[in-house]
Amino acid sequence: MTDTPITDAFLYDRSGYRYDIADPRWRGDDGTALAMSALPGITKDRIVTSDRSLWRYQAAIPVDARHRVSLGEGCTPMVPMDWSGRRVHFKLEWFNPTSSFKDRGVAVMVSHLVAQGADHVLEDSSGNGGSSVAAYSAAAGIRAKIIVPESTSAAKILQVRAYGAQIELVAGTREQVSQEAIRQSEQIRYASHNWHPFFLQGTKTVAYEMWEDLGFRAPDNVVLVAGAGSNVLGCDIAFSELLEAGQIAHRPRLFVGQPEHWATIADTVNGLDPAEREPRVPTIAEGAAIADPVRLPEAVDAIRRSGGAAVAVSEEMIRKAVRKLASRGLYAEPTSCVAAAALDHFIAEGAIGASETTVVVLTGAGTKSSEKMAGIFDDDRTSHQGQRA
Repeated sequence: MTDTPITDAFLYDRSGYRYDIADPRWRGDDGTALAMSALPGITKDRIVTSDRSLWRYQAAIPVDARHRVSLGEGCTPMVPMDWSGRRVHFKLEWFNPTSSFKDRGVAVMVSHLVAQGADHVLEDSSGNGGSSVAAYSAAAGIRAKIIVPESTSAAKILQVRAYGAQIELVAGTREQVSQEAIRQSEQIRYASHNWHPFFLQGTKTVAYEMWEDLGFRAPDNVVLVAGAGSNVLGCDIAFSELLEAGQIAHRPRLFVGQPEHWATIADTVNGLDPAEREPRVPTIAEGAAIADPVRLPEAVDAIRRSGGAAVAVSEEMIRKAVRKLASRGLYAEPTSCVAAAALDHFIAEGAIGASETTVVVLTGAGTKSSEKMAGIFDDDRTSHQGQRA
């Protein structure tokens, strides 16, 4: 058994109503997303150093170790580089098994669902979440159905099918895909990376790794892309736990970027009305194209609590970030590159200092969005050819 005191933990909705941690529900009676009560965190002596996966932090994960479903997720590299005169650490989350940070949350979520006896799960996704749920369901020996937008990258759809999951393509927006999944969740256990509280218990481990890799110190700044905000919330949870456990001296500032037409979290942080950005045109950062994050108030509170900030970045800024990262050997998908575009913005405005320790989380590999990456670099080639002519 895990040594986390899970008997003391509980789930609660936005109204404050409590639910048993073993309750199979995925949202509260009030219709809001569930959160988990504060856990005690971890001290460095409780890290299982022989385990090269996120489960080295088992003491901070409220899942019975006997039901662990793992493909070796976590322990991703954190590579220091010079960036605009600053030493910036890039956390390469595409070293996870399905080439996306989603594996952290899905590993913990699926382990919890397996412990509850689930044998068939449902997920809706713009691609990476679906790939991950399909993979971990295969590892667990359970069935999975993945509902995705018709516009999802072919490489992500292929990956879902390769794992043996059933896939359903839905026309319309990301929100319409989610609505269809919620409708079908009446028949199939909903393993939603946006809704399920145990998903965040996995994403928080990226912050534990930053802490450990920096010599058990907190960075000054963490720069993230946000769609639904699960990395924002995961970092907030982990750094709160580490503060409570007396393991870090300060809470890192969370700096968040979003595509400009899908910047609900950033707009809310900045006191703007997200509805004024209509119409919501397609973005090359497909993984962050979420108009109505189900944990919007919590994500906004996390950014403000950290003393951080959020920004909406243009498509051209994202394309520039893709090219800038690639020129340094980092082939990140456009969604990931929103974080690098935000980094440039916050450096330019002086929010991130040259002497500070900054970590940028790159959430997924460029190979996950081959068509969009080809479009960016084909445009470059065409432009160069035109200049030579």
